[in-house]
Amino acid sequence: MKHLFIINPTAGKNTDPEALRKKINEAMSGSSDELEIYVTKAPLDATEKVRAEAEKGAPLRVYACGGDGTLNECVNGAAGFENVALTHYASGSGNDFLRMFGSDTALFTDLKALINGKAQPIDLIDVCVRKSINICSLGFDARVGIDVHKYTQNPFISGTMGYVVSLLSHFIKGINRPLKIKLDGKEMAGEFALVCACNGRYYGGGFNPVPEAEPDDGLMDVLIVKKVSRLTFLTLIGKYAKGRYAELTKYISHYRCTEIAFESDEELGINVDGEAVFSKTPCFRMEPGAINFIFPKGAAFLTSRNS
Repeated sequence: MKHLFIINPTAGKNTDPEALRKKINEAMSGSSDELEIYVTKAPLDATEKVRAEAEKGAPLRVYACGGDGTLNECVNGAAGFENVALTHYASGSGNDFLRMFGSDTALFTDLKALINGKAQPIDLIDVCVRKSINICSLGFDARVGIDVHKYTQNPFISGTMGYVVSLLSHFIKGINRPLKIKLDGKEMAGEFALVCACNGRYYGGGFNPVPEAEPDDGLMDVLIVKKVSRLTFLTLIGKYAKGRYAELTKYISHYRCTEIAFESDEELGINVDGEAVFSKTPCFRMEPGAINFIFPKGAAFLTSRNS
């Protein structure tokens, strides 16, 4: 068995490579298993490294040491390989995917618990040949998130302020965009504010659109926000963020499905676990049990699935 730790040195405050390397070596002391610690050098480096190791065919456990972006890169390297199990050592600034596990979340910072954890198959969402373990969205929220970096390149705009500037910019440009949507055979067309497809429960640093979403039920929980005015959008976004969509049936429709496809005259920016992809005809397709995810030893989630 090989243990591969992927460290993103630019993620969060707890990913100093040398300090983390020491913790990993201590946690693995006494084990006869093979150990490799790999520090990423560029975007998508983690995907390439994990895939290269997975292709060797030997049993492999991958630990994504970073934030949600690092996890997504490792997922995209591990997906489709039955010999690979993957987990997240939470050391990024957001760690949104893990928040759905409630009291188990803290265990994802316990290296010993992760090393001794067990794997459980969970679902992925395929989006434009990229895999999502958490949440995909397109529309207003995706446009805001994708453009944040444009503003944070300005030395006078901090990370948080960059989000505010992007939000204001897109709010002025308009909330809605024309779309054709096909959802498990149901077709609709018109203007929409946003569409969110959930395998996990949290994104955007705390938004919790579908609190009951499960990562292993074989279905996406999809919210479609219809055309709304700027004023209406301001009044509903707080409830949307807290998962109170059932109070907003006039504006928000909830579906549980396995596939949703889109058509647009303009290229759409799509949020895939915080990463951006672009397409005029994207499709979100559920892949049940597509990855073996390691839950820390003692995790209540794993116990509940095996009881």
